[in-house]
Amino acid sequence: MNKNLYLVKEHTGIFKAANNYDIYDPETGDIVLECREENMHWITKLLRFSDIKRMTPFDIVIQDTGGRQLLRITRGAAVFVSKVSILDTNDTYIGGFNQKFFSIGGRFKVHDAQHRDICELKGRWTGWDFRFIDNQDRELAHISKKWAGLGKEMFTSADNYMLEISDRVPADDVRRKLIMGAVMCIDMVLKE
Repeated sequence: MNKNLYLVKEHTGIFKAANNYDIYDPETGDIVLECREENMHWITKLLRFSDIKRMTPFDIVIQDTGGRQLLRITRGAAVFVSKVSILDTNDTYIGGFNQKFFSIGGRFKVHDAQHRDICELKGRWTGWDFRFIDNQDRELAHISKKWAGLGKEMFTSADNYMLEISDRVPADDVRRKLIMGAVMCIDMVLKE
């Protein structure tokens, strides 16, 4: 996860319970990462077609194109706010995020393994425009909606968006993993 620009494309489907994404290098058009939600309980699948789908638990894996797990993102059932855990290749906790209780548009505090806040995800409620802002009020990453066309958006639940990570976040920095993990959850936690 050392690139600065990613195109995230959700798999389309009219009747789908699982959230699956392909993550592209927009410069080459190659798939560089895959995000899959494979181990879903049948009750969760059923609830995903109800009005409470935003509250359902999830367990998604980001893997390389060879199938090796890079990150795992989990959340139990959420009643009022989400608390999400991000795990590394060995399922070791590296951080997570907590949704702010009364946020308009969506706000999360992203924290490291020691539960220290490292940045905040701030979004506009009017659309897909989110920014990761560090404790010094500097932008670490930006997410924006990639228009997919009216017909596709009307008849499927597909979301395509760009993630741009700032050069100030080093290639091997754990913040990149936490940002990527949070990005994969925005749709499931805030938008569905």
